[in-house]
Formats: sequence, C-alpha cells, structure tokens
Amino acid sequence: MKDFAAIDFETANSYRSSVCSVGIVIVRGGQTVEKMYRLIRPDPEWYSFRNIQVHGLTAKDTRNAPVFPRVWAEIAPKILGLPLVAHNSPFDEGCLRTVHGVYQMDYPEYEFHCTCRASRRLFGKTLPNHQLQTVAAHCGYDLQAHHHALADAEACAAIALKVFESS
Repeated sequence: MKDFAAIDFETANSYRSSVCSVGIVIVRGGQTVEKMYRLIRPDPEWYSFRNIQVHGLTAKDTRNAPVFPRVWAEIAPKILGLPLVAHNSPFDEGCLRTVHGVYQMDYPEYEFHCTCRASRRLFGKTLPNHQLQTVAAHCGYDLQAHHHALADAEACAAIALKVFESS
C-alpha cells in the first residue's frame, strides 16, 4: 500500500465524540505529500484530567477552535478515495464514526487499516509490546512527541510504509 492517509485523533474525555485534535499524513506513491494538524472544539466540551495528562491539551487550547464539521470539510476532500491507516484503528475509526453521528453527518464508510494489528501479525513476540512508540522505533522512526496527533500520524505513516510494503 503506497497511497493512504494516516490519521490520529486525541480526545478531551472518555467520549469518542470529544475529538480535540486530529493529525493527518497523506501518502501517495510511498511519499508524504501533505501533513495537517487541526485543533477541534470537542463535544462534549470538557476535559478530563487523565486526557490532559496524556496529550497536554486543555479547554483553553480549543476554546476558539472550529467544531468538527468545519474541520472535516477541509480534510474530507483531501483524503477522498484513500484508505485510512491508524495505530489501534478501532479507536480512531470509532471517534470518526461517533463524531459524524453527533453532528448528523453522513459517514462515507472509510476503509481502515490498523498498523497495530499488522505489527502483531508481522513482528509477533519479537517486540515487547505493540504500542505506537515501540513499533515506530522498530521500524526506524523516532517518535519524539507521542500523543500529539500529527506526530502520532507521522509515526503511523512510517510504520504503514514498512508493514504494508508488500500490499
């Protein structure tokens, strides 16, 4: 697989609809052609202490950010026809489906691929775990800002290029 969009969401709280940032890396022909990072005003609009500890974003960061439909209107045309790749794709796909539902937007049945599952199949017990930073390092990518949506999407793209190269 040489054409895809790697995606990562961060959430404000335990609700999948509370996306507060998104990172996208668009890959065509095996090369990164575009990167996007957007803050999003979450729904519901509150931050749990645990989530703040993970990604560092707070209500102050997203108070003036656009809501999801405005952000997605910019992203959707750029990823049209591309499979989406995420590390632990059930989480990111769940966020995308749920936030589409909250805003009563049509969900276009994106094709998702999971680099975490692919890592388990390909590397098995040779890795101590299949967390994003572990798999990224194994694939030669140095993840510096884990839990920043764009940094995680960049790591996911690097992993995808390695684990899906035979596709």
